[in-house]
Amino acid sequence: MNRFSKKVYALTLSMAMSIALIQPAVQAAEAVKPTAAVSESIVSKATQTLQQLGYIDGTTDGMKDSAAPITRAEAAIILQRVLELDMPASLTGFADVQSNDVAAPAIYALKQGGLIQGKVKGYAPAAPLTRAQMASLFTRAFELKDNGIQVVYSDADQIPAVHATDAIRMKQHFIIEGSVFNAKQAVTHGEFANALYLALGLDVKKEGLTPLEDFFKQPAQAGFQMSPDGKNLAYMEPWNNRMNIVVKGNGKDKPVRITSETDRSIAGFAWATNEKLLYFKDAAGDENYHLYVTDITGKESKDLTPYSNTRAMLIDSLENIPDEILVGMNKRDPRIFDVYRININTGEAVLAAENPGDITGWMTDNDGKIRLAISSDGNVSSLMYREAENQPFQPLLTTKLGDTFAPFMFTSDNKNLYAVSNLDQDKMAIVEYSPATKKVTKTLYENKDVDVTNIVPSKEKGKILAAVYETDKMNYEFFDDTFKTLVQDIKAKVPGKEVNILNTSNDGQVLFISYSDKAMGTYYFYDSETGKLDKLADTAPWIDESKMADMKPVTYKSRDGLDIHGYLTLPPGAKASELPLVVIPHGGPWSRDSWGYSPQVQFLASRGYAVLQVNFRGSTGYGKKFLDAGNKQWGKAMQDDLTDGVNWLVKEGTVDPKRVAIYGGSYGGYAALAGLAFTPDVYAAGISYVGPSNIFTLLDSLPPYWESGRNMFYERVGDPVKDKELLTAISPLFHVDQMKAPLFVAQGANDPRVKQAESDQIVEALRKRGVDVPYMLKTNEGHGFANVENQLDLYRAMEKFLNRHLMQ
Repeated sequence: MNRFSKKVYALTLSMAMSIALIQPAVQAAEAVKPTAAVSESIVSKATQTLQQLGYIDGTTDGMKDSAAPITRAEAAIILQRVLELDMPASLTGFADVQSNDVAAPAIYALKQGGLIQGKVKGYAPAAPLTRAQMASLFTRAFELKDNGIQVVYSDADQIPAVHATDAIRMKQHFIIEGSVFNAKQAVTHGEFANALYLALGLDVKKEGLTPLEDFFKQPAQAGFQMSPDGKNLAYMEPWNNRMNIVVKGNGKDKPVRITSETDRSIAGFAWATNEKLLYFKDAAGDENYHLYVTDITGKESKDLTPYSNTRAMLIDSLENIPDEILVGMNKRDPRIFDVYRININTGEAVLAAENPGDITGWMTDNDGKIRLAISSDGNVSSLMYREAENQPFQPLLTTKLGDTFAPFMFTSDNKNLYAVSNLDQDKMAIVEYSPATKKVTKTLYENKDVDVTNIVPSKEKGKILAAVYETDKMNYEFFDDTFKTLVQDIKAKVPGKEVNILNTSNDGQVLFISYSDKAMGTYYFYDSETGKLDKLADTAPWIDESKMADMKPVTYKSRDGLDIHGYLTLPPGAKASELPLVVIPHGGPWSRDSWGYSPQVQFLASRGYAVLQVNFRGSTGYGKKFLDAGNKQWGKAMQDDLTDGVNWLVKEGTVDPKRVAIYGGSYGGYAALAGLAFTPDVYAAGISYVGPSNIFTLLDSLPPYWESGRNMFYERVGDPVKDKELLTAISPLFHVDQMKAPLFVAQGANDPRVKQAESDQIVEALRKRGVDVPYMLKTNEGHGFANVENQLDLYRAMEKFLNRHLMQ
C-alpha cells in the first residue's frame, strides 16, 4: 500500500522510533594512543600491495627501509606514479630542485598540478615529510571532502593553520588514527605506505566487488502509481540528486518531470484527481511535512500547508468530491491534529473537525464523511463513532495497551467496519464489526502463528479481496477467486519473485512490482484480459542479482525458551564457517524486519560479513504476548535475544566470536550502544545511527505530537520517576566505563525523535575518558539520512570502520 494512500485505513497510534576491530581490552574502553602506531603486518601488506601495483620500487623512493623517515622528494616520486601526472612543462621553479635531480620531474609535476606549493627559494626535497605536510598532500591529491565526522585533536593548537583542515580530512577518511596529531613529526616510509594504501581505498577494494555506490544510489525509477482514470502514470526518479515526480501517459508519451526539488527529495505522493497530484516534503529532516499540489504539466505548484512548525498528514483525498481533500494539521496546537478541508485549487482551508485534545486518529466513510476517531492517553484508547457529521461522537469500545482494534474501512453500505483486532485473543485477525450492535459479526481470517496485519480492498466490488499476513515472507489469504487467479497468473509470469499489486484500472490493466531478496524491484503492467506482460522499469538495473546473497529465514531459542525469528545473510559463495558478523537490530522497536532486498544487508554481505537481523521480543507481528514480553526490557531481555543469536551462530561454527559487530538505527542504535555497554565481551565494534543513549533525556524530548503516547512509552520502556533505577541501569550513557570496543556514531542535527544531544552526550562521555569516537553529524538531516550524498558518506565511513576492526 502506498505510503500516502487515498485513505488512512488504520487508526492505531504509530510511534515507531525510526525510519545506521581491536581485540577488546580487559578493562574499560582503551584510550587511543597518540598517533596510533601502525603494526608491522599492516605496513607489510600495504607495501606489498603498492609494489604489485607498481607504485613503489624500493630504489628511487627509498621504500626498502620502512622505519626510516620518508623525504619530501621520495613522497613526490611515489605520488606522481600513483596519480599518473603529466610530465611538467618546465623543470624550474625551486632553487634547490635542479632539472637533473632524480625527483625533479615528480616534484614539478605535483607543482604543475597544484598539489604542492613550496617557496621559490626552495622545496627542501631532502627534508623529512611531516605529518602536516602529508595531510595537505593527500587532501589535495585524493580530493578529500568534509564528510561530517567531527574530529578532535588534543594538540589542535599545535597544527599550523595552513594544514589544520587537511589534518581533519585525513582522520575523517580513516587514513590516520589517534587523538594526537603531532603535526611536526616525521613520517616513516611504512607510515606513508599505509596512509597511501588507505587513501587509495585498497583496504576495502577487491576485484569483482559491486561498487558501494551501486548499493546506495537512488532508484532509477520508483513509486509508480496509476491515475484514477488509468490514463497516466506517476513515479519518482532522480534529478539533481533528489527524487522528483515524473508523469507519463500509458502510451508512448514523453515523460514530464513535474517537480524540481533540489534541497530535499519528495517523501511521497498520491494522485488527487486525474490532473493533479499531492506530494509531501519536509525541511532538512525536521519531519514537519508540508503538503503540496501540482498539475500533470508541472506548471502549477502550491504549498497547501504553508505554516511554520506544522506537520501535515493526508486523511482522505475525497475522490468523489472534486478539488477537495481532508488534511490533518497540528498548527493550532503542536500536540494534536485537527482536520481541515482544503481546496486544492485555491488553497483555502476550512476547519472540518477540531481535536478536543485526545484524538490520535481520524477516519472517513466511503462518502468522505468523518465518522470515526480514536481517543487515547497512551494506555487506554477508545474508538469513537457517529452516524453523521452533524452528530456527536460516541464511544464504541475501549482497549488497553497491548490490545488492538484498528478499523481499515467501512463496508460498502457505510454501516459496518472492517478492522484488525486481537481483542480476547493473542493474534490479530481481520474482522467485520457492527457499530449498531457493538459486536464482531464475523472473523474473516486469523492465523495461529502470526498477526494478520493488512487487507487488499476493492471499492469497486465493495469488499475485501484478501487478507495479508507475514510469516517468513508476505502471504495472502484470498476471499475473491478472481483476485486469487490474477495473483497466481502474475506470479507465474515472474518466477522466483514475490509480487505486490499496486493499482488496477477499469480496462483490466494491473500495475504491480516484483521483488526478491536479491532484487530491489521491477515494475510491470499486466493485461488481465490478454495475459500480456509489459515491463515498465527496474528500480536498480545496475544490480547484478547473481552477485547478491540469499536472505535466509532462521529461528533459534532464547535463553528463556522463546522462539526468536530473524534472517541470516551470508557472503555469496562463502563457507558458513568462522565468518565476521554484523548484527543489525531493527528500529522501532515496535516493528519487525521483513524478507526482501536490503541495500545495507547486501552491501555488508558483499564485503564478506555475515548479517543477522533479529525480530527480538517486543517486535510486532508475532502476537500480543510476544510484543508485551518486551515491556521494560530495553537493554535486558530484548538485548539478550540479540546476544543469544550471536551465541547460537558461534556455537554452530558459522561466525568468529572475536569478529562480531553490532550496528543499528534508532532503537537499533540504542541496541548497539547497549551491546557495547552491557555485553562488552561479545562485540568487537559498534555503530550507533541516530540511537538514544540516555532514556531519561529521550523521554524528556519526545516530539510534541507524540505527547498523547507518553504513557505508552512509560509502560513499554519505563517511567522516569517510578522506574528511575531501571532507566539508569539501561541507559548506556551511565555505563561508558564498561565499553571496550570501538564505537562509530552518526546523527542528524534536525532529528525530532532522537535529538542530537543523545549522540553528543555519549560521544562526549567517551572522549572525556580518552576514547577516540568517530562522530558523523549531518546538519541537513533528521532521523536518518535522506540525501544520497550523506548516505554515501555514512556507508563509506562504515566500510572503513568495520574493515579496520573486523577484517585486520
